[in-house]
Amino acid sequence: MGILRIQNLSLTIDGKQILNDLSMDIWEGHIHAVVGPNGAGKSTLAYTIMGLPGYRDIEGDIMLDGVSIKNLGLDERARQGITLAWQEPARFEGLKVRDFIKAAAVDKSEKAVNDVIQKAGLTADYLNRSVDRTLSGGERKKVELASILAMKPRVVLLDEPDSGIDVESLDRIFDALMFFKAAGSTVIMITHSPTVLRHAEHAFLMCCGKILSKGTVHSLMPFFTDKCVPCNHINEPSPAEVGEIGT
Repeated sequence: MGILRIQNLSLTIDGKQILNDLSMDIWEGHIHAVVGPNGAGKSTLAYTIMGLPGYRDIEGDIMLDGVSIKNLGLDERARQGITLAWQEPARFEGLKVRDFIKAAAVDKSEKAVNDVIQKAGLTADYLNRSVDRTLSGGERKKVELASILAMKPRVVLLDEPDSGIDVESLDRIFDALMFFKAAGSTVIMITHSPTVLRHAEHAFLMCCGKILSKGTVHSLMPFFTDKCVPCNHINEPSPAEVGEIGT
């Protein structure tokens, strides 16, 4: 059994079933990807694992180290070592980058803070800036990445890490995957991008709230490019979306 086990997970929001009897095992120390078209339920899966408000009324179970965490709140799951990097990182007016990183850091020394900010692709000068609108989306993602590196989490959920950022910023995120792996963290990347998928070691193909397939990146890549066929589900991607996913 992996570090994280999802068993027969179902979630209905506002009368719509988003997750449908979904099961998966996440292996410790590996980089996983959950891929699939828009509307597949990928981000909902991440929010449910994290235990965000509105995503707690589930059927099935979520287990960490073989112990159920389905009744634990967001803060308790964070203390267990699970963390989520948002698709759109938050802004905190007036909060210095240095203090943001130190807030949840295992090692709060100046040396450690300098180390993670540089690993995220920023200079030490950024530590005196504020986590607000003066930072670009890519810069805020790097700051968030630095804070997660400083946490040394057991399980990292990356929701659409390529969303709204430039190629250089995305390369820094891919570099950080190696830092997470070296530190023993388990990574789950939520994505509909083949570029992101290529940086995983193991992948799950998700559609309509279900896991359709799992395996190596190589084995699942054809589903992105060739095998997404029309279906009658409400979340059916349009032909344009299918073409976009395959590029």
